[in-house]
Amino acid sequence: MSAYDVVAIGELLIDFTQNGYSSQGNPVFEANPGGAPCNVLAMLQKLGHKTAFIGKVGEDGFGHQLEDALKETGIDTRGLCFDREVRTTLAVVQTKADGDRDFSFYRKPGADMMLREDEVKKELPGNAKIFHFGSLSLTDSPVREATKEAVRLAREAGALISFDPNLRKPLWETEEAARQQIRYGLGQCQILKISDDELEWLTGEKDYDKAVKSILDEFAIPLVLVSLGKAGSLAYCGDEKAQMPSFLNEKTIDTTGAGDTFMGCILHQVLKGGYQNLKKEKLEQMLQFANAAASLITTKKGALRVMPDEREIASVCAGSGQKIK
Repeated sequence: MSAYDVVAIGELLIDFTQNGYSSQGNPVFEANPGGAPCNVLAMLQKLGHKTAFIGKVGEDGFGHQLEDALKETGIDTRGLCFDREVRTTLAVVQTKADGDRDFSFYRKPGADMMLREDEVKKELPGNAKIFHFGSLSLTDSPVREATKEAVRLAREAGALISFDPNLRKPLWETEEAARQQIRYGLGQCQILKISDDELEWLTGEKDYDKAVKSILDEFAIPLVLVSLGKAGSLAYCGDEKAQMPSFLNEKTIDTTGAGDTFMGCILHQVLKGGYQNLKKEKLEQMLQFANAAASLITTKKGALRVMPDEREIASVCAGSGQKIK
């Protein structure tokens, strides 16, 4: 029996998100704990699952702030390492006029990149029902090799593999390098979450059905989720396809972590009901629940420490008027 529901590897960092202006008119930034894999785990913890994280932060104030945040949420930190030479990775998140986000990373290098293969505690990926990772831990060595070793251990132990490319182009030396490593992820996973922008970038197709088909023609991925931002989300499972609109929230202030919240809710439902041979109605239910949670996280700054609980998510679903066909 697996000791953990979900184990994830990857980046744990500080997201500096703008939170108003000073009396002098300067933007004020709040240091929020972040990093996509841990955001996913935080959502799962809020839904009652047992999770663990594998990654590296700096032996500095930010690194210890992040460790404290993980412990506060209940995420197992035995796989968290500290680097005495390289500082904790930082990201400045600014909102553009169209509402989209612009990320500026301070990561040349950052501590998350320095995790070594020998620092991966084998009992973590080897004792997970689901092992989750993204592409940021594939950008550079030695964390790339550490990630691939963890994926190997998880597969060997029979875990499901979950992958979210979470593409950040400025962090890659070339886009071709990004494609190569993301294709590695596609070849490992049974559950894929990908954004509409990433899907078009990867396949060259604007039509979502054609783009997903081009991936599935090469990679046998049983469950594919496509996040569409304000337009909602899609799910593909075998011959079944489902689409659900988003829950637009007038209180939205920060979309950071919305995709990770969505992913956490999808994995929550996979743990409850599986990932194969899902019918359209079940896929719609999964998307509705995940979309509702994603809408709630956009009303708060940051993500990791402020995930919604199941009651809040169910309340949004119940009050939406959205019908599952």
